[in-house]
Amino acid sequence: MRLFIGAAVAAGVMLAGFVAQAEPIKIKFSHVVAENTPKGQMALKFKELAEARLPGKVVVEVFPNSQLFGDGKVLEAMLLGDVQIAAPSLSKFNKYTKKLQVFDLPFLFKDMDAVEKFQNGPKGQELLNSMEKKGLIGLGYLHNGLKQLSASRELRSPVDADGLKFRIQTSDVLAAQFEAVGATPLKKPFSEVFLLLQTKAIDGQENTWSNIYSKKFFEVQDHITASNHGLIDYLVVTSAEFWQGLEDDTRKVLKASMDEAIAHGNKIAAEKVNSDRKRIADSGRSKILDLSAADRAKWVEAMKPVWAKFSDEIGQDLIDAAVASNN
Repeated sequence: MRLFIGAAVAAGVMLAGFVAQAEPIKIKFSHVVAENTPKGQMALKFKELAEARLPGKVVVEVFPNSQLFGDGKVLEAMLLGDVQIAAPSLSKFNKYTKKLQVFDLPFLFKDMDAVEKFQNGPKGQELLNSMEKKGLIGLGYLHNGLKQLSASRELRSPVDADGLKFRIQTSDVLAAQFEAVGATPLKKPFSEVFLLLQTKAIDGQENTWSNIYSKKFFEVQDHITASNHGLIDYLVVTSAEFWQGLEDDTRKVLKASMDEAIAHGNKIAAEKVNSDRKRIADSGRSKILDLSAADRAKWVEAMKPVWAKFSDEIGQDLIDAAVASNN
């Protein structure tokens, strides 16, 4: 009888272990934008690839539009294990490293080719692991694009921004950027921007063509200046504890799936630069201003001192490498 009971207990333990082992790895992917954006499409592609390549072993749940967490809380939630993957904009990591502020510097990159060159180079790749000691690992850079300025009045010269209130991401660099032209920066969540513009609680904002179109900011802004003055890219990030806790084979498949998904998202981002700008222009809701070389030079002159202000925090070596990517 004792032998029977012992065998039954052993079988039960083995069965429990088998059931536990058979439980799929649940990966919650939280982001703040719409599904029809480059980030939204990248997240869905990652889900498709990961689940197809690891059937029954991995389940990816995607939460767009701040349904699970906003960018202000998602990294804390990640460190607590409540979310496994996120893709906050590069401006959101200031609490964990000052080095990523390099991407917020105004007029640093002349185009997206320069951005790619820097991110794929030695300094850009080093940045992916710059927060590992804080518990975060970068998996890759996702593009959204270069930023444009929108406002309730035409912004042709830096003096036109004087006295206006602009929504910014949580970034001291971006605050300094607007203060340099006499404007008031207000750090507000992305999910609140449309209402803030609609109610005229703020006068303007800065964003990519993709975000301006998908979030309908152009419907509540009379003017958009095609300034290409800054960058909104994202760092696809995971927790070091989660990532390093995966089996080597599983981690390798997930990384390959993420690389492919990011390439997919970046392709969409490149296409949207022109298509979303055209949709905004065709709507007739916002008047788009293309800066002349002389007018653009005035903006550069006004904002470039921000580089020196943050060079010690960021590292002059990073700024130099970014500048060199323009060649």
